[in-house]
Order: sequence, then C-alpha cells, then structure tokens
Amino acid sequence: MKQHRQTIQKTLVLDAIHELKSHVTAAEVYELIIKKHPTISKGTVYRNLNQLAQNNKIKKIVTASGAERFDHSCHDHYHAVCVHCNKMIDVEMPYMSKLESTIKDAEGFVFSGHDIVFQGVCSECAKQNNN
Repeated sequence: MKQHRQTIQKTLVLDAIHELKSHVTAAEVYELIIKKHPTISKGTVYRNLNQLAQNNKIKKIVTASGAERFDHSCHDHYHAVCVHCNKMIDVEMPYMSKLESTIKDAEGFVFSGHDIVFQGVCSECAKQNNN
C-alpha cells in the first residue's frame, strides 16, 4: 500500500478547508491560502484538494452543474444546494447505505457508492424573494 506524505501544501489546503467549514470551491480555498502564502500556485492547491479527496481526508462533491465543492466532513451524508445563490448545506437525514441494492436494472454497472444533492431555495434567498 502506497504511503501518502503529508506535505506543507497538503497541510495548508486541509487547514483552509477546516477553517472555511462550508462546502467550498477550489477557488475559495486558493483565495484563503494566497493571503498568507502568496507564492503558492493555483495548480498546487487544486492538485492537493484532489489528492486529499482521494485519500478520504475531505469529501469531494460534484454538483449537477459540474462544479466541485469540498467538504471537511467526510462521513456519508447528503447535501442541498440553492438554485439561486449556489449555497450548499448538509441535509440531516439517515444515509441510505443500501440504496444501490434497490436498483432493478444496472446493465452490468458496478456501484461503489452514491451522492445525493437536493435542489431548492435557501432561507436567505426565500426571504429576498418574498420582499
């Protein structure tokens, strides 16, 4: 089994994810890190985000629009995204670990897991639309 080094860059990226605590984009992580470490490249941040996600240190969420978000909370859970402002939140509901086994015809597809992202309007956008 390959050992994954914890480089300074990985530590910076992981610390930024934990500091931001929301479902952040790679650009948001980069913007936070660049303030304290102006020599770090965007490519380094993006590469380390993907490596941390592959190593299950953070969770990568791909939305319907194709945008990637990164979550500091790695346990299996679901999300909701606002169709107006793109805010993403955790959804409090039981994770359906056996959901894949309920699929009737997978055409030979072998499942390795699932992510569900609900769509709707967040409370802030709903308030603005009612005014």
